[in-house]
Formats: sequence, structure tokens, C-alpha cells
Amino acid sequence: MEITANRSLVPVLRRTARLAALLAPLAAVSAACGGASADAPAAPAPAAAAAPADPAPAHPAPAPSTAAASAEADPLTTDRFDLLVRDDFFAGLLHQDTAALDRAMKLCEDTLARDPNHAEAMVWHGGGLIMRAGVAFRAGDRQRGGELWVKGLAEMDRAIQIQPDKVGTRIPRGATLLAVAQFVPEPERGRLLEKAVGDYERALALQKDHFDRLSSHARSQLLYGLADGWHRRGDESKARAYYQQLERVAGTSPYGERARAYLAGDTASRAMACGGCHAN
Repeated sequence: MEITANRSLVPVLRRTARLAALLAPLAAVSAACGGASADAPAAPAPAAAAAPADPAPAHPAPAPSTAAASAEADPLTTDRFDLLVRDDFFAGLLHQDTAALDRAMKLCEDTLARDPNHAEAMVWHGGGLIMRAGVAFRAGDRQRGGELWVKGLAEMDRAIQIQPDKVGTRIPRGATLLAVAQFVPEPERGRLLEKAVGDYERALALQKDHFDRLSSHARSQLLYGLADGWHRRGDESKARAYYQQLERVAGTSPYGERARAYLAGDTASRAMACGGCHAN
């Protein structure tokens, strides 16, 4: 997507009051957690990680900082850059902890200062800019919100150009685009969804040799993103096939319940926030 094309969306987004709720559906970015964002098989997840999350308390405590992990690992050499930033990103998302989001963004910026083509730092930073765009729109700063939106999308696209065959770039962009596409009118909505399901399809292909060894939680999130994404694109054949896989993988979790509901005829799209990995 060219930046000039994205700029054409700004007037529409400025008129969209619902964009103030942009932060809420960005919980879908949690599809980058656990094994879903790894390029090698993940160790089995603890039972609690795959269990349905309890509702978040009215005043949740801030998520733990990733500062310690950041100090111990070099962002330029680690195999899991997401582990250095995701807790702080989700503290900013789920708990409105701006200090945590600022820490994560600074780590991305410091990494990009050392390596301007560090694709994972770039894609996470782009997602952070989209989150900040939501904050700006909610505060009434429409010009700033539009600028951040355009820049965030451009950074995520650039990250994919640099590393198109990296799960750690595909999942963050795909999850972010799935989340925000609902706030964008056609035909741009369709283009964002097309990119999103393309990212998830590529992530699935990259993990096909060890997909069965990923945690149930990670597999469920990826399959749900594909099922819901294709449904929203209007391809019910692909959506149904992924929902059938999801039903087998997800068991009695909310993802499994959603799959069974869809297969029984309830085809209305529903937000499926992660929560469990990042809400405590």
C-alpha cells in the first residue's frame, strides 16, 4: 500500500466517531504471542495459558515490564524480538499504561537506530503508532491521529518488504490489520483484509512443518484469524474450512465455541480478545 493511498483515508477516519474505540479491537494483536510468533517449535504451554481468561478486573494491575528482558538480550541478535516488547505493548493496550508503551516504542526506536532495516522492530513500532493514532483520535487530535495512522501502516508494510518470510513480521501486521479494517470503508477495508489474511496464510505456511507442536492457544489464534478474515472477505468456503480446523484444535475454549457456533449457522463476525497471555 502506498502512503499516498493511505492519506486518502484520513478525511474519512477523521469523520468516524467510532475510531475512538480503535484500541479495543487491537487486542487481536495478541495473535503474536507464544508459539504463533515463533519461527521454531515452541515448548508446550502451561495449562493455564490455554485456559479461557477470567474477565479483567475493573482496575487491573499493570503488566510486568519487559525492561529486564531487554537488558539481558541484544535486540539485534535475539531470535524472539517480540519477547522483548510484547508485555509492555500489551500493558499499554490492555491497561492504558502509557509508560509501558513508551518503553516498548523506545526499544524499537533504539533498535532501528542501530539497524534501520530491523524488520521486527519496525513492524512492532508501526503497530504502536496505530495504537497511538487511536489515542490521538480519542483525545480529539484528528490531524495527529491521521498522521500516525499513515506512518504506522507504512512502517508495517516496509517491514514485510524487508522480511516477507518471517512469522515475527507477518503475525503482528496481519493481526493489526484484521483489527482496524472494521473501521475503514470499502474499498480500503477489503485491501486491508486481503493483506491481513495473506499475512496469516504465509505465517501458517512457514510453520507447517511444526504447526502441530505449537501450543493450542497459538494454533487457535492463527486459525481464528484466518477463519474470521476470510469470512469478512466474503469467502465462506475458506472460512468454513478454517473453522472446521479450529473446532478440532480449540476444544472447549472460547475459540472452539466460536467455531461450533459458526458451523451451526451463526456467521456474524465477533471480536475475540486474547486476554489470557497479557491481562495479568
